[in-house]
Amino acid sequence: MPTRFMTVEEAAALVPSGASVMVGGFGLSGQPLSLIEALRKTDVKGLTIISNNVGQPGEGLGKLLLEGRIKKAIGSFFTSNPDVIRLKREGMLEVELVPQGTFSEAIRLGGSGIPAFYTATAAWTLLAEGKETKLFDGREYVLEKSLRADVALIKAYKADRYGNLIYYKTARNFNPMMAMAAKLTIVEVDEIVEVGELDPEQIVTPFLFVDVIVQKEANL
Repeated sequence: MPTRFMTVEEAAALVPSGASVMVGGFGLSGQPLSLIEALRKTDVKGLTIISNNVGQPGEGLGKLLLEGRIKKAIGSFFTSNPDVIRLKREGMLEVELVPQGTFSEAIRLGGSGIPAFYTATAAWTLLAEGKETKLFDGREYVLEKSLRADVALIKAYKADRYGNLIYYKTARNFNPMMAMAAKLTIVEVDEIVEVGELDPEQIVTPFLFVDVIVQKEANL
């Protein structure tokens, strides 16, 4: 299907309660803040958020967390938001900690159609409990499941009218991988340009992985 261009409100309405949602960004860098704000205006709840971290205290995804919209967080850097730790201890949030390299690879392989992979990371630790392990050349490896989601909310720098994307510096982080690993990919961009204005050598995410594009709100 061709890429659709929507308002942030129209795009946020496509996210159903109970969905698994990948959200790009490292801290607030590369996080689709306009889409997150638009989600707050809906009645969506019970979300499983797959993101490096759950925003900052009261910022980005941290706002959805404080409003009780998130039931589970899967990621690798939760200590940037003390609210995650507090809600976990209070039994209000389920947390699945994944080492960052494993997290990144799980998303990449999920988008490539590979269901699981072995890694030595987390072997002999609490994170390996209950998981299948196997020896390769005398070293223990842990079987990790790849990650996919119902929806990916990602941030890019520019999109053309086809939906091809380029990113700005480190804001690229997890966004390109997540675009490949969801049933529905919604992209927030700073600017929309005409076809042919993007240098083909700079395009990172081709339009085939993009379903919906929204333009960033000016105040975010």
